Amino acid sequence: MRNFQRRLCAQLEAADGQASFQTDVWERHGGGGGTSRVLEGGAVLEKGGVGFSAVHGEMSAQAAKALLMPNPEFFATGVSVVMHPRSPRVPIVHMNVRYFEAGNGEAWFGGGIDLTPIYVDELQARWFHEQLQAVCDQHDPSYYARFKPWADDYFYLPHRQETRGVGGIFFDRLTVGKEGGAEQLFAFVRSVGDAFGPIYTELMRQNQDLPFGEAEEKWQMVRRARYAEFNLAFDRGTRFGLETGGRTESILMSLPPRCEWHYNLQPTPGSPEATTQAWLRKGVNWVASPAPNSAPLD
Repeated sequence: MRNFQRRLCAQLEAADGQASFQTDVWERHGGGGGTSRVLEGGAVLEKGGVGFSAVHGEMSAQAAKALLMPNPEFFATGVSVVMHPRSPRVPIVHMNVRYFEAGNGEAWFGGGIDLTPIYVDELQARWFHEQLQAVCDQHDPSYYARFKPWADDYFYLPHRQETRGVGGIFFDRLTVGKEGGAEQLFAFVRSVGDAFGPIYTELMRQNQDLPFGEAEEKWQMVRRARYAEFNLAFDRGTRFGLETGGRTESILMSLPPRCEWHYNLQPTPGSPEATTQAWLRKGVNWVASPAPNSAPLD
């Protein structure tokens, strides 16, 4: 996990071409710690974080129950990534790979990648899902069909009745001995992590020079606010970190540097913003072959 953090930061710095990650090493009261690497003020990336942690100890009984932990004693390690680009043409992205071990010896892996475009490009969304399906298929042909709907359900804002973006894959509690051996599951998690850099830096390259104006920036601030709503109200990783005494600055580095809330703002019918809004729903079959000039597919 430490090695992956270093390699990924190097990939993202090279793709941005201007900013570099600042390193912040921290310790957790109660056991363990981590390294937060944060980039700000890049040519493409306005703010980004790549966090490594390896923590252990005993959580409260309430936290253990809420997180379905079979034992309050735990060890957890992983890398979590969120990138907030400067341009509304470059999508927000999130990735996480993690390993948990409970005090009773039960162990499992989790993770996933999801994409949150400010403006949905149908062909790019399909390409993104095709890359994730290819990674899944290398390990188990059933994975993508299982983990894509899981992402739809997880990255969902019920109070808005919309998905956070175009989804991706999400998986949790791939338990050692039930879902496969430790090496087998770790190999899959490594593949997911290693796929992130090439996929996202290609999306950066394709979109970073596209033009935009004030209207697009306003929509970007609105969509970033939706992202913040999800992370603060629903994200289990945020809750786990805060409830187990994690470092607040590192946990909340996933939040956007700027965002806005406007009262009852609705996209103009037929506008690019309305088109994007129409894509933000569960069950879109992104890997189906699109028809020319197709409408959103169920």
